[in-house]
Amino acid sequence: MAEPLKNFFDERLIASIAADIGRVYPALDPQRFVADGMDGLEALALLARGEHLARVLQRHLPQDYERAVDVLLASLPAEPAPSDGMPAMAPFRYLPHVCFVARFGLEHFEASMRAQYELTQRFSAESSIRPFLMRHPEATYARLVLWASDPNVHVRRLVSEGTRPRLPWAPRLRDFQQDPTPVLALLERLKDDPERYVQRSVANNLNDIAKDHPDRVVEVCGRWRESASEARRWIVRHALRSLVKLAHPGALALVGAGRRPKVSVHRVQVAPARPRLGKPAAVSFELASTARVAQDLLVDYAVHFVKANGSRRPKVFKLRRLRLPASGRVELQARLSFVDLTTRKHYRGVHAIDLLVNGVRFALCEFEVA
Repeated sequence: MAEPLKNFFDERLIASIAADIGRVYPALDPQRFVADGMDGLEALALLARGEHLARVLQRHLPQDYERAVDVLLASLPAEPAPSDGMPAMAPFRYLPHVCFVARFGLEHFEASMRAQYELTQRFSAESSIRPFLMRHPEATYARLVLWASDPNVHVRRLVSEGTRPRLPWAPRLRDFQQDPTPVLALLERLKDDPERYVQRSVANNLNDIAKDHPDRVVEVCGRWRESASEARRWIVRHALRSLVKLAHPGALALVGAGRRPKVSVHRVQVAPARPRLGKPAAVSFELASTARVAQDLLVDYAVHFVKANGSRRPKVFKLRRLRLPASGRVELQARLSFVDLTTRKHYRGVHAIDLLVNGVRFALCEFEVA
């Protein structure tokens, strides 16, 4: 079993942070810093450990916030992180640093902006920028407008990622949920960014907005597709993924799957026939065209998982895009998993699978999970 992510923050890492700070702030007592950091750590989850260590930083750094920021920034490595190729957890080393800024820096705007500008190049200030958007909306927004054209890719990504209305693991930005106009204006500045790291964030932001304003996002994506580069077309496709799963007509039309399919489904088989909890399985079937012309098809599938109370709830998965010739047939297979995840627990009972072809639902089968 994989080690819990929270264990990244262990005694060795805390000692390493103390050593970084101690090199530029000799008044720090590293042994006491580590002892305070370890006190109560075991019971905390990952993000709570970042908050806990932020409070430890506050106790051990200079009590003047702006001096404390100077010390923190001086302790950072000289080279910012690359946009890819980093070990998955390595940037989390600076989670306590951004938590420190978010918790203790709200009344020190310029010092905190300077800190977040540097920290986002080592980790990400996407969560710590949000309290400033709520406390100092106009000044923070103006800073993000400037950062949208910054030469550093991490800073540009912060502009999009930090303004996502539904950013995971962070409080929602309710004002932007109600009216996404300011966010869309920022995304307009980033829609032709050359880095996929930023492009993915722009698409994820639009996907967030689409959950509250689907027609607005479809309109934006339709406009962006005009004379678009392949990179911008990728943003549009990725931004529309949730609306496509929901069979939104405008989204389906933009990805070329707007026409009602003329197909039939045959030879459906689940293997094993009676899947077991904690084990993988698969469903296979044949998709046959009943049309006289070739069809462009977007094929997804929905698994209706059994919940704890015995009811069922569908989860949509991507499968394949294909061009099916007139009267053509294709064999397809979809993976099923009944291994528990942090976001989904599985239960025994009768499950069901639907096929979604260009948003049109076809019932495939029911099967029992033992």
